[in-house]
Amino acid sequence: MRQKFTFNNLWFIVIAIAVTMNFAFAGTSASQDSLILKKKNKTSYLKSGLPFTLPPLKPGTVSTTKLSVNRPDDKLLSNVQIYPNPVSDQINLRYDLSRNSNVTIKIVDMLGNDVATIFSQHVSSGDQKFTYIINNKLSRGFYFLRIIAGTESTIKRLSVL
Repeated sequence: MRQKFTFNNLWFIVIAIAVTMNFAFAGTSASQDSLILKKKNKTSYLKSGLPFTLPPLKPGTVSTTKLSVNRPDDKLLSNVQIYPNPVSDQINLRYDLSRNSNVTIKIVDMLGNDVATIFSQHVSSGDQKFTYIINNKLSRGFYFLRIIAGTESTIKRLSVL
């Protein structure tokens, strides 16, 4: 019984909205018709005597100028990958930079203490690869690799066997 009541009320509301919109559009039809006639007659809307005119558009012209706009919401450092993980002899790191920046790569232990700074240089934008050979420099356990590019920082977990 309740579903039938709701269904009937829904149709009543839809019909009421349609009738209301019909009356709303019927009241403004004369003014809309005159606007359509003005558009067809190509009358100018700037008949108020403005002291300038717009230059004509040239169709088919294409600009070859590339604009590079750096928005503050753009990520400087992205697509950070460490492989193989767990690591036994060397760390391979891949990351993307959206613009030139100073990059620092640090190995941090579980308590947040810096164990080693393995890279700190100015790097150009694009896909970057980095390899670091461990050779008994790190004992077995879990570490974090912190990659700092400009003001952004990314942390990845690293297991050493």
